[in-house]
Amino acid sequence: MTHDWSLLKSLVEIHAPSGEESAIKAFLLKHLKENQANWTVQPQVVEGPGFQDCILWVFGQPRTAIFAHMDSIGFSVRYQNQLVPIGGPEAKTGYTLVGEDDLGPIECTLEVQEGGHLFYQFGRGIARGTSLTFKPDFRLTEDYVQSCYLDNRLGIYNALKVAETLTDGVIVFSAYEEHGGGTVPFLAKYVYEELSVRQALISDITWVTEGVEPGKGTAISIRDRHIPRRSFVNRIASIAEEANIPYQLEVEGAGSSDGRELQMSPYPFDWCFVGAPEDHVHSPDEKVHRADIDSMITLYQELMRKL
Repeated sequence: MTHDWSLLKSLVEIHAPSGEESAIKAFLLKHLKENQANWTVQPQVVEGPGFQDCILWVFGQPRTAIFAHMDSIGFSVRYQNQLVPIGGPEAKTGYTLVGEDDLGPIECTLEVQEGGHLFYQFGRGIARGTSLTFKPDFRLTEDYVQSCYLDNRLGIYNALKVAETLTDGVIVFSAYEEHGGGTVPFLAKYVYEELSVRQALISDITWVTEGVEPGKGTAISIRDRHIPRRSFVNRIASIAEEANIPYQLEVEGAGSSDGRELQMSPYPFDWCFVGAPEDHVHSPDEKVHRADIDSMITLYQELMRKL
C-alpha cells in the first residue's frame, strides 16, 4: 500500500488537545478542498456553530459512519508552574512539552514530583490556561511508525485514506474524546435522524497487549469497558475473513472510545472499534507497525463497501 507519510507527520504536529480542535478542523477542511477533486465522490460538508469544531463529510447514500476523534491528550498550565493533565497522558520527568501563549512559543520540560504532582520548568512563567503537548518527533523505519499522537491522528489518517475511494458513507470527526467526550451525542443525533445511518466504526488506536501483537493485523474489538452487539462484531470479522485481511480479535475490560457514547445514546447504533494496536500508549513515543496500518485501511475500505 502506498502511504503519504508526510500527511501523517503533519497531522501529529498539529497542536489540538481536547477543547482546542479548531486547528485540526481547519487542516481537514483545507485538505478536503485541495484533494477532493481526485476522490471518487466529493462529499457534502456539514459543520458550523451547531457542531462546534466537529465536521461531517457525507458521501453518496451512507449506510455506515466512521467516527474519528480529533483531539489529543496534553497538559493545562495551572498556577505558578503547576500542570494538570488533559486526558490520561503518560508523565515522566524530562519529557519536552510545547505550546504558545501571548508572550510567544514555549518549549519546556515536564517535572514529576513526589505524589505524582506535575510541574513545568521554563525560563519564565506561562500564562494560566495555556495548553501544552508533547513535542513531536516523527520516526519512520522499515517496520514501524513512531510519534506522539498516533492516537488518534492515525485514526484520522485512516479516514482520509478511506475517503479517497469512498462512494457511500459518512466520516465524522469528533472532539473531546480524550477528556470525557461530549460531542458524539449531538453528532449521533444528526447521523441517525438526518442521514438514517445506524451503524458505526470507531477509527481509533488501541493497545498492544499479550493477546494483540504488533504486525499481526488491525484489532477488531469484541469489548473494552463496553460491549457492542456481538452480531455486528461477527459481521465485521466475517468480512475480514472473506477478504483475507489480517486482523486480531481484542478482548479488554478497560478503556473506551466514541463507541461508548454511541452505546449510551438514545439511538440504536451498532458500533465496533476497529483500529491498529500501538505500544507506549499516550506517551511521546507511540509506536505502530506499518503492516497493521495497511490492514486497518484495507479493512475499512472493505467494510464501507459491504456493511
